[in-house]
Amino acid sequence: MTNRKVLLFGLGTVLATLASGAQTQEAPRDVWHDPHRISRDIPATAANHPGNLFLAGEPVVVKTPQEQTGAPQRNESRLGTPVQWRAVDDANAVVAEGRVSDGSANLGTLGTGWYRLDFLDNSGQVMARTTAAVLARLGAPTPQDSPICVDSAMSWFARSDPARQERFAYLAALAGVNWIRDRMSWGGVQTGPDAFARYTTYDSAALGQAKYGLKVLQVFHDTPGWAADRTLDGDRAARRFPRDLRTLYSFCETMARRYEGRVLAWEPWNEANISMFGGHTIDEMCTQQKVAYLAFKAAQPELTVCWNVYAGSGTALHTQGVVENETWPYFETYNIHTYSRPDAYLNEFAPAREAAGGRPIWLTECGIGLHWKTQRPWSELSSEDERRQAQFIAPSYASSLFAGVNRHFFFILGNYPENQNQFGILRNDQTPRPAYTALAAVGHLLAGARPLGRLIPQDSPEARIYAFRAAPDGRECDVLVAWANQPTAVSWPPALAPDAGYDYLGRSLTPPLPARLTPSAVFVVLAKGDAAELALQPPMSASASRPGAICPVVLQLQMPESTTNLEWQAHVIPAGTPTSLGLFAYNLGDNKVSGTIAVQQRPANWEITPATWTVDLEPMERKALRVQVVLPPGAAADWVKLKGNFGPAGQPILAFRLAAPKD
Repeated sequence: MTNRKVLLFGLGTVLATLASGAQTQEAPRDVWHDPHRISRDIPATAANHPGNLFLAGEPVVVKTPQEQTGAPQRNESRLGTPVQWRAVDDANAVVAEGRVSDGSANLGTLGTGWYRLDFLDNSGQVMARTTAAVLARLGAPTPQDSPICVDSAMSWFARSDPARQERFAYLAALAGVNWIRDRMSWGGVQTGPDAFARYTTYDSAALGQAKYGLKVLQVFHDTPGWAADRTLDGDRAARRFPRDLRTLYSFCETMARRYEGRVLAWEPWNEANISMFGGHTIDEMCTQQKVAYLAFKAAQPELTVCWNVYAGSGTALHTQGVVENETWPYFETYNIHTYSRPDAYLNEFAPAREAAGGRPIWLTECGIGLHWKTQRPWSELSSEDERRQAQFIAPSYASSLFAGVNRHFFFILGNYPENQNQFGILRNDQTPRPAYTALAAVGHLLAGARPLGRLIPQDSPEARIYAFRAAPDGRECDVLVAWANQPTAVSWPPALAPDAGYDYLGRSLTPPLPARLTPSAVFVVLAKGDAAELALQPPMSASASRPGAICPVVLQLQMPESTTNLEWQAHVIPAGTPTSLGLFAYNLGDNKVSGTIAVQQRPANWEITPATWTVDLEPMERKALRVQVVLPPGAAADWVKLKGNFGPAGQPILAFRLAAPKD
């Protein structure tokens, strides 16, 4: 994770874009089809209502919080006993109040929405504060292909605390989440070359998530000390990939078997392209990806192996590196992150759509950081920023799905302050912020959503309309998500006959079509096919599928971390003098292989000797290949490409960039 960085049929001419005869086709299905079908029920609340979460129609009874935290500053020496309570909504409007009875506030039956409860003494001073939410009752289990997902990192947020982990899983499932992203420490599971911990926080978390019908995406981003190479990587060795990639292979193969049926997808590193997580070049990321893919698939062929996700969505050089290294057969989803405004997604994701090679794009971190106003560990947001966080949810999901994303994971479920920013949609005690309720609205109304298109009226550029084919409550229909970056009047076409309308927290709208659009999105539910009457810009998709084959032989360039230039995506070596490169060939297959490797591409004035190698490799053998390079003075960063020929085993590829230092 890096330092963290929201439709209007309106106003006259928009009606001309309707009834133009343009037909919107349903977006094509992705090349990748989720093979994981798991048992899943309709989420229901537990009897003790963890997190103060209730379903529509249930009486809302909230206990006085045990931790007297989150209330305004007060003189502790003059504390009274909470005897009354007051509940307000997201607009700070009082919705209910009464006397504390048996240590609880009985709010009766409330409508869908989010509520803050203040507990007061006889003088009216706030003694304690908590929150609650009422969610719509889902009419069907969350669809197996729903794009609505969340990042939880619950193995760390509730380290070795199975009960708290289970509450995270429960709260995610109640919000209509399909996939959930967790985090693992490699060294926390594998304590030595042949030593694995028997039962860890990652095991209890996986069990809790499986219990609530969540599909688990797991990620790791560290190398254990026993596997790190301080000679090449210095003090940053634990943040870098292991230098002998057979170590990585062994770990991935073991994890696939250990978590079979519980962890269904893996990202084999997190944000390796930035210094925080190693600062690797694209050739290193591609080589590591190939090894991890081969390992996971050797143990569990049905496992989904994702790209080792970027911080950001990848640059043009990253895309070029993926293509030059012919990496696309070694990932089934192409994973990216963003902390940008939703309007930026369309252009920002362009390199990822090209690099994906027809594979679906997973956005596995996407959030908004807002400055907290109280001390840790609560790090509470102001009421205004809580509303901004909640307003971000629907536009973010709608915009990313239109921009080519297949699965969108909001960052993050638990209370998470970092660098003065709060990202979590749950508070420190796992009670909800308004954004959690907004996520539940998206999980309900965009269940199983596939983008149909969007409309931005020419005479109202602040307005946004995104259309989806979705299945809220198990019924296929068309759903519009509409908002405006600045409040704008809206004139809906008379022929539009929605079945229902909801606001950004999932509250029913009467009438279902608002007269104005604001940054708080609305959902308009139409009959299936009705969106075809709109002149929608078609959604984006990944690039055309590229053919390719898996090869058990993997080539690796191994250079000291100190030679890395991330801006150039190159390894910087001296000019005018022979420099030895660390070049290795691995055989990660079950059979002995023999073949040749040759320099296929290099700048004309670069000297590379030798230019060919003959190699025999036993299963799981690694061999060093002697090679020297001489760069001319001032040589700009450029590509060197090697290609092998190992007969039936295939043709391994390695492409990397070298450069001479600038004066």
